[in-house]
Amino acid sequence: MAGLLSSNNNNKKMRINKLYVVLITFLIISFVLVVVESKGHPRPPPTLTLDYYNKTCPHFNDIISRIVTAKQAETPTTAAAVVRVFFHDCMVDGCDGSTLVASNHLHGTAERDADVNLSLPGDAFDLVTRVKTAMELECPGVVSCTDILATSTRNLIMMTGGPFYEVPLGRKDGLVSQASRVLGNLALPNMTMTHIIDMFKIKGFTVQEMVALIGAHTIGFSHCTEFSNRLFHYSRTQPVDPKLNPKYADGLKKLCANYTTDPTMAAFNDVMTPGKFDNMYYKNLQRGLGLLASDQAMADDPRTRPTVDLYAANETAFFNDFAKAMLKASIYKIRTDKDGEVRHRCDAFNE
Repeated sequence: MAGLLSSNNNNKKMRINKLYVVLITFLIISFVLVVVESKGHPRPPPTLTLDYYNKTCPHFNDIISRIVTAKQAETPTTAAAVVRVFFHDCMVDGCDGSTLVASNHLHGTAERDADVNLSLPGDAFDLVTRVKTAMELECPGVVSCTDILATSTRNLIMMTGGPFYEVPLGRKDGLVSQASRVLGNLALPNMTMTHIIDMFKIKGFTVQEMVALIGAHTIGFSHCTEFSNRLFHYSRTQPVDPKLNPKYADGLKKLCANYTTDPTMAAFNDVMTPGKFDNMYYKNLQRGLGLLASDQAMADDPRTRPTVDLYAANETAFFNDFAKAMLKASIYKIRTDKDGEVRHRCDAFNE
């Protein structure tokens, strides 16, 4: 009898030990999966889902695709315009459509009218307005302006040759838009690399993610006022920035000769393939063909140069990292029902 009891106790201990091993194994596997996922695509907040509008606005994707395609065909600079507005929106207090809001006497000067945003292209606002109007006719009061901007940005990146990435939906539009909140949240051409790196770090982005995101400059343009100091009065001894390719500098000087009287004058960020989303931007940096001083600095700074060299040599690596970073940017500090709304018009808060 004692032997039987001892045997039963041993069996119980063995079962307990097996359960313990299974539990530990499960926890280890779960931890590994979390680590692997954290190194891959970032996990979107639970309030966002890929099928968010499947029941409430089933033609959401079709409407955006149709209008975005037509607008890009009509105005090929639309892609760069929308991408720029997307970044200017998300980098200031998160992706909430606050850059789309127009100033008025009730809410004061909005982000859109901050000095650094005055040059934002009108085609971006026009596209969002067109899509929003169509959405309100199809499913009124359902689709947020912020989701429209995020999805349109992804579609236009793909249309110009860039990578596909999923855009989870369900963002709400923010309730605040103040010009005073813009300064200090957006990288400027005259900032040091340390300043820009720190700015992205505060928002949770690594140096590698920063270099990948700035690669969006492979499409679009910058006004002469943003880089004129590199051409005409760089220093007392050198009027032209020596890091600029001499022939490139000469061409820019001719292009921007009258920039003080014509502030609309601009140059493509990527002089080689300005309308194509590719890795040529990084190859340009290696050859002194970076338009903005802050961009060119990435090819020289030891913290960023390895990533620039990687992307210049490997477009697939750039596309993969850019897609992950864009997903991360698109879910940065999103608004929910508690602190947001679905605007009836993208340029005005609901009253």
